[in-house]
Amino acid sequence: MRSIRDQAAIAGIGQTEYSRRSGRTVAALACQAIKSALDDAGLPAGDVDGLVRFDADLVGEAALIGSLGLTNVRWMSHTGYGGSGGNAVIVHAAAAIAAGAADVVVCYRALNGRSGQRFGRRDAAATVSGAEAFQAPWGMLAPVHQFGQFARRHMIEFGTTSEQFGRVAVSARRHASMNPRAVMRQPISLEDHQQSRLIADPLRLLDCCIETDGACAVVVVAAERARGLRQRPVWIRGGSQGSGSRTDGIVFRDDLATAESVHTARDVFRSAGLGPSDVDVVMIYDHFTPFVIFSLEAYGFCLRGEGGRFVESQRIDFDGDLPVNTHGGNLSEAYLQGLSHVIEGVRQLRGTSSAQVANAEIVLSCSSVAQLSAAVVLARD
Repeated sequence: MRSIRDQAAIAGIGQTEYSRRSGRTVAALACQAIKSALDDAGLPAGDVDGLVRFDADLVGEAALIGSLGLTNVRWMSHTGYGGSGGNAVIVHAAAAIAAGAADVVVCYRALNGRSGQRFGRRDAAATVSGAEAFQAPWGMLAPVHQFGQFARRHMIEFGTTSEQFGRVAVSARRHASMNPRAVMRQPISLEDHQQSRLIADPLRLLDCCIETDGACAVVVVAAERARGLRQRPVWIRGGSQGSGSRTDGIVFRDDLATAESVHTARDVFRSAGLGPSDVDVVMIYDHFTPFVIFSLEAYGFCLRGEGGRFVESQRIDFDGDLPVNTHGGNLSEAYLQGLSHVIEGVRQLRGTSSAQVANAEIVLSCSSVAQLSAAVVLARD
């Protein structure tokens, strides 16, 4: 397996305000985030020669080229939907640079995920086909219905509890309470979690990520350009994407209690030449609280079935032994489908996080359990 190790670095990060109602188009949000990221890097728009976006993003490359004043984009690609996208765009950018296809690549995600199309709500359809034909007629319509089944299976297999899910939510909110960019900053207790209403058993309201308007952008540059820019580079030490053997619907798989991202975990650590014990901070795609537990297991931070006990005693807080989602994550900061997690990883390695981990040198940003997964390992200069 060829490696992208240290052939590219993150030079700039940018984001808009995160809100429930932006009052702006997604194109305007995308442009603001990208301009902010380029300013952070100290690069003019004319230097950008690559764009990578989520395939679900409504803002196409052509719209950005004219709006931002890009002169020649010679690399463009899309990544898969959902939780894998936030890390996969970085993998795509680093791979393009390693192949010599581009030198300055902008990765972005923009959406009005609260005031516009909401991922957590499903409109009725007259007909459904494919995998949906086996679930929609019985009320399994939204992500919470699907992912709740994974949570219940883990509880049955390993004795994982709702209170352990709650510990993830409490930790995320503690981090968000220190983050001025976060949408949800009011601290919560485990009792608050347990008293929040059931949405789709066993998932409660506080097990679910928030819905947000906003945009994020990351500027990835070739290694030879990285050191001459405004910010100290954050090196892309390794990256990978992966899948399971079943991609015919989220819940149709052989084992609901195991994340298919075990393959991604193996490959990302091999790519980086590192292992779980080398990681100082972890950014985990937290669309629902149980999937922090799934990822801790899949990426080797604890044994399969032990993730619930791992999170019980504040080990994943910023002052614990394995800090997780120090910005508040999808659960409390904002829902930008994972790209905000990469931005927080960069802040940790720059030493500018609102919940800074002392001497952070290696960050893993990862996702699991959504048919597709992706991960990147970032390193301090």
